[in-house]
Amino acid sequence: MKTSTRIAAALSAAALGVGLTACAADQGGTSADGSFAPSGDASMIVPFSAGGGSDASGRAIAAGLEAATGTNVVVENREGGSGAVGYSYLLSQEGDDQTLLAAETSLSSIPLSQDVDFTATSFTPVAKIGEDATLLVVPASSPFQTCSDVTTAAGAGSVVVAVSGAVSLDEVVFRLIETETGVTFDRVPYESGGEVLTGLLGGQVQVASLNPGEVVGQLESGDLRALCAVAEERYTDYPELADIPTATEQGIDVAFTQWRGFIGAGGMSPEARTYWADAAEAWTQTPEYEEYISSNYMQPVTAYGEELDAYLAEYDAQLATAIGR
Repeated sequence: MKTSTRIAAALSAAALGVGLTACAADQGGTSADGSFAPSGDASMIVPFSAGGGSDASGRAIAAGLEAATGTNVVVENREGGSGAVGYSYLLSQEGDDQTLLAAETSLSSIPLSQDVDFTATSFTPVAKIGEDATLLVVPASSPFQTCSDVTTAAGAGSVVVAVSGAVSLDEVVFRLIETETGVTFDRVPYESGGEVLTGLLGGQVQVASLNPGEVVGQLESGDLRALCAVAEERYTDYPELADIPTATEQGIDVAFTQWRGFIGAGGMSPEARTYWADAAEAWTQTPEYEEYISSNYMQPVTAYGEELDAYLAEYDAQLATAIGR
């Protein structure tokens, strides 16, 4: 999968884009030698509003693809329906080789929770560029000191938590905790991680499950406190997070990891899939990618093309089991 020859071929095709597009349709095309090149701008759909982890991921990937190929990749936020609006738009672009979407857990979770016309297999997986988990966080003034305090309070009464979708990463985390501990949380729904953060800081909810990159600024300023990491291990690679215990350390045997990457429309040509996957792989070997991963407190775990197909099939099965579907 990771071959310098494949990457070089993709970037050479990009450099020759002007010549190749003479053979291409409006949405790119395949030249006589079997390589693909875009025609005009490409699109990166973000199925959530600006300000959250998905938006940051989509914009970073778009910039990386631009740098690797020389093609302008325009980011479009198409939020709504806990991500369903953006995915439904991509569904309508069947066969388009230049419309991409910044995807993560919602690709698998939306079809499990909503009556939609798509599943993960409706699209063309292209690249996974990293993984992250979440922290359970509370306002600085909260009486909760551990995640066990939260579940104890929920068992005795009511604890209001924020969720950014019907089966979003944070919803999955709270469901897993409920299943593990036998408690039930009260929920307030939001459309994105950015809105969740605003609701938490504004006192509309008591607890939120957010990616480290979304809240590290508020943790450092003292506006929020992290109770635990819902991860297999502590974030020991990041000194500012290394002291946060896992949920398992506090007696709650729950961990769940989110993947981040991008997909293409269903029916994307094999040549286009290879082109965009190679461009993504080229980006992951740059200092800019390393900066994206470190600044968002992620893990640089990647997969491309057919390797990502296999990963998503297993991920779908695990997620369905986790949420009881």
